[in-house]
Amino acid sequence: MAQQRSDIDIIDELVTDHREALELLGRITSSTDADERRELADTVISEVVRHSVTEEMYVYPAMREHLPDGEQAVKHDTEEHQQLEEVMKQLEGVPASEPRFDALVQEMTDKLRHHAHDEETEQFPRLREWAPREELIKLREKVDSAKKLTPTRPHPWAPHSELFHKVVGPGVGLVDRLRDKLANRPDSR
Repeated sequence: MAQQRSDIDIIDELVTDHREALELLGRITSSTDADERRELADTVISEVVRHSVTEEMYVYPAMREHLPDGEQAVKHDTEEHQQLEEVMKQLEGVPASEPRFDALVQEMTDKLRHHAHDEETEQFPRLREWAPREELIKLREKVDSAKKLTPTRPHPWAPHSELFHKVVGPGVGLVDRLRDKLANRPDSR
């Protein structure tokens, strides 16, 4: 029987995000059409940025609260987010027809695969063990709502903090969405 949306917790959602982003990255490497590759890259960048920002807003505070080594786990994951943001920022500015584009897609794929593996095999199982199920479902609901307002473009110079994302993030997200519309960038949500 399929899982109802109301039963899906934050961990289920984040794992799905990882799978979808990696699938999009795979589609980029299998495509030969430069326009399609650019569109897929813009879509995956937007999705990974939303995922990362909402994770920092809601999941990392829960990890700090519930995991015995939560602060250390969050520090590690935040550093990986920073590395991904830097690669995405570079990828954003490279035409799909250039060889550097493929190298950046591969670098992003490798970094995302590593990050997803760390979270899915280490932090997420422990978070599911230590945090109440109801809280994990509420976190998914908060993340779903926040993704509608978060930035859609990488901002590697911005702080990776809950407070920054909650206070400044919606304004940055609004500007990003305006830039997306003006550039005819695909709306993935």
